[in-house]
Amino acid sequence: MAEAPASPGGGGSHDSGGDHSPRSNNVREQDRFLPIANISRIMKKALPANGKIAKDAKETVQECVSEFISFVTSEASDKCLKEKRKTVNGDDLLWAMGTLGFEDYIDPLRLYLNQYREIEGDTKGTAKGGDASAKKDTGVHPQESNVLGQHMIVPMQGSE
Repeated sequence: MAEAPASPGGGGSHDSGGDHSPRSNNVREQDRFLPIANISRIMKKALPANGKIAKDAKETVQECVSEFISFVTSEASDKCLKEKRKTVNGDDLLWAMGTLGFEDYIDPLRLYLNQYREIEGDTKGTAKGGDASAKKDTGVHPQESNVLGQHMIVPMQGSE
């Protein structure tokens, strides 16, 4: 990673040979990764105000997060294809995470997904339900959403 030149899209180039998605052969390098600015912004939120993040650390997280999303989404997409559905929903992603061994994250993510659906008026997980006025009158406050976000942090096993 450190020895590879950075691409114009901001991400470090890599060739791990570990990409199992058949769609990746025709995808430009910068389209395979989440934007580095977004990754950096999220990483900075976990640090003190004067904390610094090395460029190679940002690029490593960018690659890992992008690969993880692709990995889980590919599994969920395969499930939808087998079920002859065209839309991948949040429940499909949670199923895929369980199938791939990320069971520890399912419960907190399910809480978050249910909260999101309440706010958005989406109860079925596929098409948006409700109207715009229902979305604004949920009674959910930013503090409550922040509490849900805090549940997203799951300690790594064996990191005591």
